[in-house]
Amino acid sequence: MKKLLFLPILALVSLVSCENKNANALVYNSTENPAVTLELETIIESKRPWSMTFLSDDTMLVTEIDGKLLLVKNGTKTEIDGLPEIEVRGQGGLLDIEAHPNYSENGWIYFTYATSEGDSNDGANTAVMRAKIENNTLVKKEQLYRGTPNEKSGNHFGSRLAFDKNNFLYFSIGDRFNRDVNPQDITKDGGKIYRLNDDGSIPESNPFHNEPNAKKAIFTFGNRNPQGMALNPETGEIWTHEHGPKGGDEINIMQAGKNYGWPKASYGINYNGTTLTEHTSLPGMEDPIHYWVPSIAPSGMEFVTSERYPSLKGNLLVGSLKFQYLNHCHLENNKVVKEEKLFENIGRVRSVKQSPDGFIYLAVEGKGILKIK
Repeated sequence: MKKLLFLPILALVSLVSCENKNANALVYNSTENPAVTLELETIIESKRPWSMTFLSDDTMLVTEIDGKLLLVKNGTKTEIDGLPEIEVRGQGGLLDIEAHPNYSENGWIYFTYATSEGDSNDGANTAVMRAKIENNTLVKKEQLYRGTPNEKSGNHFGSRLAFDKNNFLYFSIGDRFNRDVNPQDITKDGGKIYRLNDDGSIPESNPFHNEPNAKKAIFTFGNRNPQGMALNPETGEIWTHEHGPKGGDEINIMQAGKNYGWPKASYGINYNGTTLTEHTSLPGMEDPIHYWVPSIAPSGMEFVTSERYPSLKGNLLVGSLKFQYLNHCHLENNKVVKEEKLFENIGRVRSVKQSPDGFIYLAVEGKGILKIK
């Protein structure tokens, strides 16, 4: 295994320049804690990793957007067969993956992917499937949800997964680059967070379960393209972040039936620099607890509970695709009160996960799966 070692520096300087410009790092420094040296170790190399989940301390599953599922054990990777047909286009492909909280008892894994199923006009949308692994092959595959209708765009598949403490399964579907149609309409998929029972059935307690013509699986709406989702271990709430347009990336706390504003309220502007909306806040719509201008292009998020990282414990880590660092969000009372850049210029950080034994792993495009030591 390759190791990238970062050296401590003085309190007022945050970055270490290394010979490899993609190997810069931040040494955490605060008034509460002494300087900490963080070390990265490459577990496997991968050009386009998208997500990972842990089956045990030394075994993980890794998705690659191009349509490969890898079983990684002690640094050795084995490709898993039996995936459904994956539509690889733009931001779509094989996307997030999550083991059931009771995986050791039931063996279920859940994953999201882009599919052209049900469309003869070259469209695609996001689907959720669960399966088990036997002899390095997926078996007992069950498609739990598929967004409809398909859209021709290769953008905004969303696609993060998370379980809450009651084993409800949450997942995101982006607005599919159809902002004026999908996010604000609960009769349509796209621009939403969804909630299912772990067997794929729809909870009767979902906010729109009894609403005529509504998509019964919807938990929240008015979301743009959420690519970060995690359970807050202290409050039991599901947190998400989503891409804004040009500016206006957001962190939100999901509340049943709430409208998160897209595209009627946003801190962002159109990509061509013109005004998207005059409103950053509107009555009846939820304001973000934090937003970024300019956009950092967030992807992946994790609450740190591990004793291995005293300087990070109790805070939130968010990957940045645009600026290519790991963002350390200091939290107080459900608010981001300070941010620090970890591993600046390491590459596009696609996913962040804490393993059962407390180590933090990053999926970094062009590099692979890296472990913080």
